[in-house]
Amino acid sequence: MCILERFPSSSPGDHHSKEFEAINMLKTVPVLKEGDFTLIESVAILLYLTRKYRTSIYWYPPDVQLRGLIDEYMAWQHDSIHLKMQKFLWSKLLIPLITGQEMPKEKQDELLGEVNVNVQLFTDHFLKDKPFIAGNIISLADLLAAMEMMQAVGASYNIFMGKPKLNAWRQRVEDSVGARLFEEAHARLLNIKKWDTSFLDPSVKEKIVAMVKNMAK
Repeated sequence: MCILERFPSSSPGDHHSKEFEAINMLKTVPVLKEGDFTLIESVAILLYLTRKYRTSIYWYPPDVQLRGLIDEYMAWQHDSIHLKMQKFLWSKLLIPLITGQEMPKEKQDELLGEVNVNVQLFTDHFLKDKPFIAGNIISLADLLAAMEMMQAVGASYNIFMGKPKLNAWRQRVEDSVGARLFEEAHARLLNIKKWDTSFLDPSVKEKIVAMVKNMAK
């Protein structure tokens, strides 16, 4: 089994190569590939792994209402947390790193505003006064949420600062999986500012420059 991760590897831009396109024509990561079987969406990959390897039931418990809470968050998070955090990471860090061009401050402030609005929605609706999204025990939903929110931290913006409830939840997630594993899982992200972009394919840079122009509109 091969899982290709979300963040840049030692060969930047590999997911834009012809070889990768043969695996995933959408050129997105993560990707899970087992022989001729391929999955390209993170939620589908996580659910597949819990079912195939019969992981501890708290990741995706059999109780239908608890699953409902987990499914609700995972259905909401792609547009409302993942894409917001991703756009902020690109505008604040990756675009300047790759192109040498700073995004307009107004655009960065706009994206940060969207991030903070949806993080507050996450706190008020999905977390409420519970230790975790599905209640008293950590689940796949918490793993996804923590991973996405750490993108802001990777862009040198501490999304948890000044938000006691959110920060306490993040600490519970870290304590549940273990500090060492939590740090290892986010190591590439937190060191992304050191990414050497000199080996990036020129065609990829051209696409990113075009993206800058669209984002700046």
